[in-house]
Amino acid sequence: MCGMPQQPPIRSSPTRPRPDASMSLITNVMDHSLDDGYAEAAARKQSQGEGGMPKTLRAKLGLAVGLVLAALVVTVGAAQARVAAPVVAKERQELIDRIDRQTSDADKLERTVDKLRDDVAARQRAALKRSGGNPPLVDILSGATAVHGPGVKLVVDDAKEASTGGDGTDPRETSGFSDNGRVRDRDMQRVVNGLWSSGAEAVSINGQRLTALSAIRAAGDAILVDNKPLVPPYTVLAVGDGERLSTRFQNSADGLYLHALEENFGIRATISTQGDVTLPAAPSLTVRTAQPTTEKSEKGTS
Repeated sequence: MCGMPQQPPIRSSPTRPRPDASMSLITNVMDHSLDDGYAEAAARKQSQGEGGMPKTLRAKLGLAVGLVLAALVVTVGAAQARVAAPVVAKERQELIDRIDRQTSDADKLERTVDKLRDDVAARQRAALKRSGGNPPLVDILSGATAVHGPGVKLVVDDAKEASTGGDGTDPRETSGFSDNGRVRDRDMQRVVNGLWSSGAEAVSINGQRLTALSAIRAAGDAILVDNKPLVPPYTVLAVGDGERLSTRFQNSADGLYLHALEENFGIRATISTQGDVTLPAAPSLTVRTAQPTTEKSEKGTS
């Protein structure tokens, strides 16, 4: 027996467990999705003839009528939607066309106003020219004519990074603006008044001529000159003795105020003398008090 080979023992392969054996709770829920009580109640109703489709002819007719009514409601709603869609699109297009017409009419009226304003300004300039001089001094001082000559160029711009906050003691922090690095209307007022007092003969901001009746105001964060908004940077041109005008302005109280804005709030400002600057005429002139004089002949007087 020792010389006979021995057969290896035969081992039966174990039964493989179910893949979902570790998920008994989920398996139970999937296998018994309906609670036993609900299943029993459903079976009882079915045995008593209470479940499923209607059994009597009347019930079947009622169900059919309900389905027909539901289909009718859906069909009518869809039909109304299809009918209303072109109407809504038509009304929308009519509204767009009306807006376009009104915009075109407003543009025409604006062009008419500009023409009338130019005509009035031309007539005013012609009347001023008849008062004497070539060009008359009153024509230049009133801004009725374009001027050119030596002067200065002052560019004022907001700070690169405007700051907010503060204890509220500075007057710039109590003017309703949250951005202390923004150039404001009163800043430009002081700049312009400083140039006038330093000897400027004519001044303009961003190409808009200033006169004795010009107003520099604020509307929100925008600066308005004669009700026309300006966009920074603000380029101020002034006609006068360039070197003298620049020196006097920088040494004046308004020039020191502008320098303080640069130092404390980061507002940027540069001033340079110019050999020749050109300022346009004011867009319109308004005479409130002055009246033309009439010369009375004194014939027959001794």
